[in-house]
Amino acid sequence: MNTSTTPASGRAARPAAHRPLRRMTARGRDESHRVASPLELFFDLCFVVAIAQAGIQLVHAVAEGHAGEGLLNYAMIFFAIWWAWMNFSWFASAYDNDDVLYRVVTLVQIAGVLVLAAGVSKAFDDHDFLLVWLGYAIMRVAMTTQWLRAARSARGPERTMALRYAGGVLLCQVGWLGLLVLPEPARPWVFLVMAIAELCVPLYAEREVSTSWHPRHISERYGLFTIIVLGETIAAATVAVKSAVDEHEALGELLPIAVGGLLVVFAAWWVYFVVPIHGHLRTSAQAFVWGYGHYLIFASAAAIGAGLEVAVEQAVGEAHISTLSASAAVTLPTALFLLTVWALHARHFKVGIAQQLVLPVSALLVIMCTFLGHWAVLAAGIVTALTVAVGVALMVRTAGRERATAEAEQRAADTSRDSEGTADGTEGTSKGAEGTPGGT
Repeated sequence: MNTSTTPASGRAARPAAHRPLRRMTARGRDESHRVASPLELFFDLCFVVAIAQAGIQLVHAVAEGHAGEGLLNYAMIFFAIWWAWMNFSWFASAYDNDDVLYRVVTLVQIAGVLVLAAGVSKAFDDHDFLLVWLGYAIMRVAMTTQWLRAARSARGPERTMALRYAGGVLLCQVGWLGLLVLPEPARPWVFLVMAIAELCVPLYAEREVSTSWHPRHISERYGLFTIIVLGETIAAATVAVKSAVDEHEALGELLPIAVGGLLVVFAAWWVYFVVPIHGHLRTSAQAFVWGYGHYLIFASAAAIGAGLEVAVEQAVGEAHISTLSASAAVTLPTALFLLTVWALHARHFKVGIAQQLVLPVSALLVIMCTFLGHWAVLAAGIVTALTVAVGVALMVRTAGRERATAEAEQRAADTSRDSEGTADGTEGTSKGAEGTPGGT
């Protein structure tokens, strides 16, 4: 990832990229061939462990008829996971120097998310957030250390920005103590206030200067995390179907759920990656909206897997909820995913009202599938698959029109040039004819 430097003296020296400790200076936004590092990929995989734990607890809560409480706890836990992941990802895009200390601190952050994952079940079942807070604290203190390293190597406004980040992260971590010391009815309000405070830290820190995040690198990081979350969704649904078939042999009830769920996940992948987004991320304002909005994309993608597990449990009689509720556990997060991907990605590349309406209309139809009983998940899968087909057809038609228009314009230009050439030749012939008699 880092390029080696050669000393001016010409003396053989150890390349800078291989030194165990290096200055943490900002990387360039125009850096070529910038891709996710193996450490970043490992980081993502470890975070999915916590997401899986949150999904399992959401399944249990919804299946037992405590959907409201389960969704609230899921939103709180997922915010902690997502925010810690996002802070690291944007910092790494700007300051990753890949030295020994950077790697060690990143591994400490991974340890923190594993501690958080270990406390997810207690947070859901007993409303005990001690382990969750402790794991989050480990991640955030490690993140503060990274910002202080960046501040040490920076000057002027950049140094101020790094110090603001470090101070803001620590102050917010203190604020999260409210989840431990305040009574249970006050905790949702603590979460709301602290979530807003966390979201405001980057806005405050980057008032004067922005970090040098890399558009192509950061879009790749988000895309890779989306793939991992969708993969976890497929894995969770597969395990649920397998367990149900082994115990109940209810293949007739489960096959529509399995096929529909697979179509939904395939379509979700297609919709997210149909257009490259890095070209849209030109300013920090655009990046903030896009980055923050991914909370809904990631949370809904993970919730689709939890919903498929709930639908399976309801189909075999293990969930104490109605068919309507089980169907909604799949269709509602699917609709939310489609809408948020449209708002953050697709609408910037759609041409004409027909293309713009594809995803919003699809989300509405998926919600309507909720009321189709045992066929709801399969119907939602068919709708999302047709969404992809319609979107592709409209893009092909638009591309064909643009190509035909370009060819017509090219022909018109060629004809115009030919006409001008003919006129010039005629004019030259006429002048030559006029000059001949005078010459003779």
